[in-house]
Amino acid sequence: MPAEPETRRIRYVDLAAQFRAEEERLMGAIRGVFESGFFVGGSPIEALEQKIAAYLGVREVITLNSGTDALIMTMKAYGIGPGDEVITPPNSFVASTAAIVAIGATPVFCDVLADQNIDPVAIGRALTEKTRAIMPVHLTGRVADMGPIMAIAAERDILVIEDAAQSFGSRYDGKFAGAIGHAGCFSAHPLKNLNAAGDAGFVTTNDSEIAAKLRIMRNHGLIDRDTVMEWGTVSRLDTMQAAILLTRLETVDDIIAARRANATRYRDGLAKLDPQRFYIPACRNIEFNTFHTFVVQAENRDALRAHLAEWGIETAIHYPKPIHLQPAAHGLGYKAGDFPVTEEQSTRIVSLPIHQFLSAEDIEYICTAIGDFYA
Repeated sequence: MPAEPETRRIRYVDLAAQFRAEEERLMGAIRGVFESGFFVGGSPIEALEQKIAAYLGVREVITLNSGTDALIMTMKAYGIGPGDEVITPPNSFVASTAAIVAIGATPVFCDVLADQNIDPVAIGRALTEKTRAIMPVHLTGRVADMGPIMAIAAERDILVIEDAAQSFGSRYDGKFAGAIGHAGCFSAHPLKNLNAAGDAGFVTTNDSEIAAKLRIMRNHGLIDRDTVMEWGTVSRLDTMQAAILLTRLETVDDIIAARRANATRYRDGLAKLDPQRFYIPACRNIEFNTFHTFVVQAENRDALRAHLAEWGIETAIHYPKPIHLQPAAHGLGYKAGDFPVTEEQSTRIVSLPIHQFLSAEDIEYICTAIGDFYA
């Protein structure tokens, strides 16, 4: 007999709850910035770069004002531009492809695996003499299959620029996202696990020469107050955001642990469902997934979302239309049917609430609602 929904609301995200949990520490950090009078640059920026570098085990971290700028400026720093091709998946947020287009290079799409990450075999088929880089996107907080990707890159002497926007703290075979390729590009948008109170981003690399170039590029190309070494832009991380991120870096491991626990509760609570109708990608032993999102692939996805909404459960879709089918991508020459796995997944994917403020009872309630739908 179908269960009866209770009167409750489960938010997809709950940033207000995050503020309540950290208000005293966060407001102290913000007050410190105002008392210092330094709103651009200063010690919080340097401290944040050093602490992230130590956390991820990389030599260099360069803070910027968004994850999109991290992608654009990293490719520019490596000299990628017109005439070059960059291989990437079409099921990401639009920023990954838009960054390639913004520097005048050509995005070359590859289909994905069942876990939604780029297929290394498809990468091999997409290589041409114009390929300068591979940009795997670590979607949902799960690192792409970097072993074969790095092997392909080494054999062809091409760059690997990780779009790690969704994967701070994620690991693959013991290595952190952003510390595997030549550079990693991160977002600290408010919806990320390590989140600012606005747009923010950073680049990770072990290439000190590229790091030095990025530090010049982010500040108008200036090497001092009066000398412009090259044409740059303004992409400095605000000191206020750095102070917020320093505060939240102290608790990011707890946030990740809570999200991983919620993912385990989902797997346990939904284990009896037919995987042909409701599929949760498995985590391999070499993966440490931080669950920026918890994306399942569901039969009758839209009807399921409506059913969950009736139970007071908010959901989302990341992302309903693949990039190669977007109006802006018309000139790239792709069409429906070119990437069948991506396209089929786009009709089935749904993101369930996974944030750290959900209780075990909340997850049980969501599982009950899903089970009721498929009963």
